[in-house]
Amino acid sequence: MESRGKNIFIVIKKNPYIAVIFMQFAYAGMALLSKAAISQGMNPYVFVAYRQAFATIALAPFAYFLERKEAADPLPYLVIGKIFLISLLGSTLSMNLYSYAINYVSATFASASINTIPALTFVLSVIFRIESLSITRVDGIAKVVGTVISVSGAVVFALVKGPQVNFMNWSSEDTHAAAASHLVMSAKDKLIQGCLLMILANAAWAWWLVMQAPLVKRYPAKFRLTLLQSLFSCMQSFVWAMAMERNLSTWKLQWDLNLISVAYCGVVVTGLVYWLQLCAVESKGPLFTASFTPLALIITAFISALVWKEILHLGSICGGILLVGGLYCVLWGKNKEVQVEANKDQQADSKAETIV
Repeated sequence: MESRGKNIFIVIKKNPYIAVIFMQFAYAGMALLSKAAISQGMNPYVFVAYRQAFATIALAPFAYFLERKEAADPLPYLVIGKIFLISLLGSTLSMNLYSYAINYVSATFASASINTIPALTFVLSVIFRIESLSITRVDGIAKVVGTVISVSGAVVFALVKGPQVNFMNWSSEDTHAAAASHLVMSAKDKLIQGCLLMILANAAWAWWLVMQAPLVKRYPAKFRLTLLQSLFSCMQSFVWAMAMERNLSTWKLQWDLNLISVAYCGVVVTGLVYWLQLCAVESKGPLFTASFTPLALIITAFISALVWKEILHLGSICGGILLVGGLYCVLWGKNKEVQVEANKDQQADSKAETIV
């Protein structure tokens, strides 16, 4: 199993573009399938509970076979408590907010809002003093400006409509049918509520990302760490779902879209995509991996328009452009900062060699 894992990593290292493009297709599928299942009546809290159960089952063999050596030492109770808390406030809260909010927003907005995560992660990193910020340097200004643009783009995408953009040339009957469909956005008050909750879900996920750095230092076995968080999140989600939904008939899974959705989100997104993302980051770096995030928005918008005849507005397109522009501004600033730090290290090393 270990040799197979190494072979997969070598393949991804040679073809990183295939890996990151597949990841964005997977994230687009998550938005589309979770939207479809919850809109058709599946309880969002039950959805998250089953998703985390599938994710735990999918991650277990990878964690056991690939990281037996790294995870030989038992975990202290304090670290277990931190993992439990981070799972509760990160994974469990984020996924439950996402699943509840997606019933009131379009799958396209759900994918678009993901582009705010790098900006929100940057803000939280500065708050927790994990990352420094200098507004006197170009990279610091770029990250601040990119954050503002990214969040502003999400607001514009959600609230500003404008004229319809019928790039698929739907007829008026198709437009009315789509407007009446349960897959299209609800009333304006529910839409605003859904958008705010979706942004809050992304903020919780960004906080989870920030908290991973100190955890990995204490427990370097990444797969087992993710497995523990999925297991804790599964337990928390089941308790929350059982408290919110006591009708046992809603818990029954059949061979339908609901089963496909929870299995896909658990096995493919949390299991396979995590492995691909881990390999891509290790091979090409986080900047390369994050730069492909807007692709999920494009894929989701195209499929939503093609399959569900989802109506796009000019305001949504402008908001999407702002989102993507803000994302790349933050990434550019981060890349510039890394280059500046690397140059400083090189200069320090050259001075040390000169002194010697």
